Amino acid sequence: MSSRFLAFTLVALLVFGTLSVALIKSAFAVDDLWYPGEGVKKDMYVEYRIQELDTADGDPFIMTLWFKEQQDSNWIVPTAVQHGNDVITGTLKLTDGMFPLAGDDQVPSGMLDFLDGYKSSLHWLDAFTPKAKPQSLKAGSWGKIAAIGGAEIKPSGEEKVSFEGAQALCKADSCDSTLIMWHKGVDNKIWVVNEFPFPVKAATFAEDATGSTVTQFKFELLDVGTGEPPALTGSNAAQKPPIEKRTHSGYYISLDWTPEEIRPNSDVSLGISMFDQQRFPLTNVEYDLTLKDSKGNVVEKLTKQKAELGTAMHQVKFNGTDTMMVTVTITAISGQTTGQFVEGADFGLVVVPEFPISAAIIAAAVISLIVVMNRTSETSLRGLFGSRSSSP
Repeated sequence: MSSRFLAFTLVALLVFGTLSVALIKSAFAVDDLWYPGEGVKKDMYVEYRIQELDTADGDPFIMTLWFKEQQDSNWIVPTAVQHGNDVITGTLKLTDGMFPLAGDDQVPSGMLDFLDGYKSSLHWLDAFTPKAKPQSLKAGSWGKIAAIGGAEIKPSGEEKVSFEGAQALCKADSCDSTLIMWHKGVDNKIWVVNEFPFPVKAATFAEDATGSTVTQFKFELLDVGTGEPPALTGSNAAQKPPIEKRTHSGYYISLDWTPEEIRPNSDVSLGISMFDQQRFPLTNVEYDLTLKDSKGNVVEKLTKQKAELGTAMHQVKFNGTDTMMVTVTITAISGQTTGQFVEGADFGLVVVPEFPISAAIIAAAVISLIVVMNRTSETSLRGLFGSRSSSP
């Protein structure tokens, strides 16, 4: 074989091998198209914390969706929603594009408001990238949002994103994702992990009648797994500080507290911050602070409190259980009363129950029983085999 023929053969083999590898990779590569519902599998569940402007007065809630089975190409999805200490359960019927089908009598009326919140947050991107016509995560644009002034929504490159459920999804503190963005006054962001049914995190905003920026919706994945998900309980609903709410005229009131996990009969430090519509601190504020237990009984009420720079701290006692309601009411700003409108906000703080006494008694009884059984077993064995004695 001549050296020229050998060289030609080696080059041919190299080219063939390269092409073969490329073809194999392309055959098994994940495409860059995405739509709500992509990658959903039978028996998987997802759990999200969601906050949506028109749902539950803008309070956060937790929603768990379990894709139990498919019937006639639609998903049968046992669902749980938790708002405060209230847990609502029902069964949704979703299309393979994750759109809720109406007329299902297994959806209780109390869940309908939260279902609207689901459609306006987790499912919102379906308006731009439906299953029938999915968009590329590398596309230059997904279209314009006419409802908020024609802002262009588009993929803006890959980004590492951290969220509470990252370990469950990616086995790490963050996941590789594509950032979907649009700008209307501020940057609005949604993070998508390809081949996962819903975005993993979002922070979007809108303008109210006063021109101030408010949260339109935000959410993050808390957990993902296979099989029936853990039941939601009162402790799942505990919100993390700080919580921010708006008053009638658009003032902002933010509540912070320590310790983050509140126990019954504990002393809690409450931090209050108050801002105007442009988020500048209010000055020379007069306000009332009211603390009520889960039955609506007033535990503590402080009136005509002063906050010269818009911030204040209070030490309060949380004697109750379940949800304690903290109400902050602004009565005057810079010497001017707030007039006929109530400029206040309610904050429901969850008190995490202590380890029940009955459970402690049972646990102690079980431990005692185990000790007695061990001693009895040891005595029996000694009687059976004889006790050891030291040699003289």
